[in-house]
Amino acid sequence: MHSGEPIFAAPLAVEAWAVRGGAPGTRVVRIGMGPEKATRAAARLLASDARAIAIAGVCGAVDPALVPGDVIVADALLGPDRERIALDAAPLVAALARRGITARTGAIAGAAKLFGGPSRASLAERGACAVDMESFWVAAVAARAPFAVLRVVSDGPGHELLRPAILWNGWRALRRLRAAAPALVDWAAEVGR
Repeated sequence: MHSGEPIFAAPLAVEAWAVRGGAPGTRVVRIGMGPEKATRAAARLLASDARAIAIAGVCGAVDPALVPGDVIVADALLGPDRERIALDAAPLVAALARRGITARTGAIAGAAKLFGGPSRASLAERGACAVDMESFWVAAVAARAPFAVLRVVSDGPGHELLRPAILWNGWRALRRLRAAAPALVDWAAEVGR
């Protein structure tokens, strides 16, 4: 990892492409999808000397008020065994606002597999507004550097993952992720001092 640079971690190649497109010249690493790959990536990130680390990608909404393209900054991450990791969302929300992007804060639950349908209700009962498969497991880096989670909704109640509309909704989410990426640079400059 590069000395003192912020690192932006993206699970999938298409997410990394979107972040790189919005924040050219930054260090974007693809960590892979799912808890196992995220745990391995967390170990590599812990060994880095990055001044700030953020994970950025798409997510599934749990809250039916969220629609594809909505931006979420995690203020907490929920583990599968009811663990809770609190995060400071305010600096990234402010950086996004300065760039004209409204973000919602909320808890993002970690899931070991793709999540949809009625299963979302159980996460909503735990206080989650969204779900992903990596952020909770990468959060180990939060102990050694400023850490943030930026996710954009690609699917959710009424916009299920395994429907043809995911092609349009996924593209909408990736465009929004690309538009939000410059705020990650702003955030890293502020918190990584």
